[in-house]
Amino acid sequence: MKVENLSDLRLLLRVAETGTLTAAAKALGITPAAASAGLKRLEAQLGARLFERSTRALRATPRGQTLVDYAQRAIDLLEEGEAQLDADRTALVGTLRVAAPSDLTRGVLLPLLDAFLAEHPGLQLALSISDRPADVVRDEVDVAVRYGPLADSRLVARRLADARPLVCAAPAYLARHGVPTHPQDLVRHNCLTFHRNGQRHRQWRFGQNGQWISVRVAGDRSADDAALARQWAVAGAGITFKSSLDLRHDIASGALVPLLTDWDTEPYPLHALLPSGRFIPARVRALVDYLAGALG
Repeated sequence: MKVENLSDLRLLLRVAETGTLTAAAKALGITPAAASAGLKRLEAQLGARLFERSTRALRATPRGQTLVDYAQRAIDLLEEGEAQLDADRTALVGTLRVAAPSDLTRGVLLPLLDAFLAEHPGLQLALSISDRPADVVRDEVDVAVRYGPLADSRLVARRLADARPLVCAAPAYLARHGVPTHPQDLVRHNCLTFHRNGQRHRQWRFGQNGQWISVRVAGDRSADDAALARQWAVAGAGITFKSSLDLRHDIASGALVPLLTDWDTEPYPLHALLPSGRFIPARVRALVDYLAGALG
């Protein structure tokens, strides 16, 4: 089982993109008969059916989609290498596929990514923002920016910033409901929660003099997008518990007030995650170095 012809991979991608052999053949400048023969040859080499055929279109089978995903990465990397030969050797070219949390992206990363692209006009950015962690190994992601400790042995992590969660609320909320002076006071407040790694984050931990307590909070609002928890807090709807990186602009402007500042919270570092053992293009290494310098 092996792919013997690079042009067959390009054909595979065009068929998956267009859904028909005729359109794929036209895009590649070959005849429909040649496209049909190329697809049959590829399926014979791999011993697998790559597309389900109907009267109107071709649709990738599960095995075919797997090959499409990997073929796209291979072609992209090859084209990047070819472009690198044509460009100044110090220039960065290609597409950066970045996944990052929503609130951090909107509040912190976007201006940094814009500045990086301005410095390297040969780059393009494909940005995926979600609080659900991306699978860096399986998905089409060059680097994932993610909070928390590294738990996947298939990944390597570069620490971008040291951060801790902060308890914060808007002045208007505190004027109406009072200021909590002890973590246990939070059970009497409207706490705005969000999902962390796919689970609702309702256990807030605090330490003092080496002793730690966990407070189970509740409130009238929860979201799977952490940006909403921050926006609700700024609007005066309740108390939030988020990374200091996410909240620093709101705190600096006075929109949010830090609470329980004499209590410690657990480290919540920010990492750039890369697939272990995979070739890391220069463009990705340069971006990670840039973010580490800007955030660290």
